[in-house]
Amino acid sequence: MHPISTADGPAAPLAPNSRTFARAFADVRDAWHQRELWGHLGWQDIKQRYRRSVIGPLWITISMGTTALALGLLYSQLFGQELATFLPYVTAGFIIWNFILGVVTEGADVFIANEGLIKHLPAPVTVHVLRMVWRQVLFFAHNLVVYFIVLAIFFPALTEPYTMAGDVVGHPGLSWTVLLAIPAFLLVIVNAVWVALLFGIISTRFRDIPPVVHSFINLIFFMTPIVWHVGVLKKVTGGGEDAGWRVLIAELNPLYHFVEIVRAPLLGHTQSWHHWAVVGGFTVVGWALALIAMRNYRARVSYWV
Repeated sequence: MHPISTADGPAAPLAPNSRTFARAFADVRDAWHQRELWGHLGWQDIKQRYRRSVIGPLWITISMGTTALALGLLYSQLFGQELATFLPYVTAGFIIWNFILGVVTEGADVFIANEGLIKHLPAPVTVHVLRMVWRQVLFFAHNLVVYFIVLAIFFPALTEPYTMAGDVVGHPGLSWTVLLAIPAFLLVIVNAVWVALLFGIISTRFRDIPPVVHSFINLIFFMTPIVWHVGVLKKVTGGGEDAGWRVLIAELNPLYHFVEIVRAPLLGHTQSWHHWAVVGGFTVVGWALALIAMRNYRARVSYWV
């Protein structure tokens, strides 16, 4: 550090430049090393939410189970789908969507909601993001109970090769490829961190962003193949060119690819590797944007909240 000359006395040292990628990387690295802190805070969030509740976090599982059952029964009739394969499809998709929904909506408010800690706790700002993502992972783990219940009920139908109405190709059924859901979900978590960092910083500066996110995320739910699948687009149009551009619209939805890389192995569906390629591309670009935002505005978050 170079001193600043003053007329009143000794020179004062210059503050190191905080707008560097090294500082941005260091913030993420230091936050990861403080796993005990954000891990404990995430557990406390769950315990506090269900404080004095008789069955506690089981309400998460019950809510997810009733919603998945209702949507599966309704849309299986609307789209003429076999319940034994469509209900697991809706359940797995809705569980994954619930994780994405929590990350996006809470990620936009992550720094605003932690104003007190940011101003009084000397910790990397990424700690608050990891705390929120860890909390959503715990919710996801609770919701997986519903998946295993549905899997146990419809296991015979999912272990044999099957097709869903509108599918061009069949699905091989559940096998060892179900293990691919583990690295797929880890990849989704990696993306969840940059989403919360980027949207959290932008939303802290521009407070209109969180309401916009909350409004549009509900619309995106119906545009994403959660309670319907892409094969339905071909079924209702009878194939041809009309089906082609409708399928293209689904493919242009990035959330579809994030859901599919986890859902396909959980259901024994044919794994399409272009979903992994799209998610990998978003991972690289998203983290680049998040690090740029961290480089330029990380130090201003405590002033904006």
